[in-house]
Amino acid sequence: MKKRSSTTNSSHSFFENVWDVVRQVPKGRVTTYGAIAKYLGSGMSARMVGWAMNAAHVLPDVPAQRVVNRMGMLSGKMHFGTPTRMEELLKKDGVAVKEDVVADFAQRFWDPAIELDL
Repeated sequence: MKKRSSTTNSSHSFFENVWDVVRQVPKGRVTTYGAIAKYLGSGMSARMVGWAMNAAHVLPDVPAQRVVNRMGMLSGKMHFGTPTRMEELLKKDGVAVKEDVVADFAQRFWDPAIELDL
């Protein structure tokens, strides 16, 4: 397993570490709950990443729309105030969405284990 980058901090809570990773997802890219969990050393904790993302909606600097499920589906869209808000934010980021799925998911996928451990 790769060494975690300086973006994670052992003195932070798991939620804070999740948010630190999500803040680094570039505009126009998306990542998954599982990829974040794996990066943080808790590969079986994708659901816990989801809980962190549910709590992130009060943090204006965490681009929660950039986190989708492993199939590229907007599985967290119900936490965005309106049923279309997550898709609207992704489109504003330049990410195409079709029927609640990131259209070019494989090309848009951002893996923190690769991108942050350069």
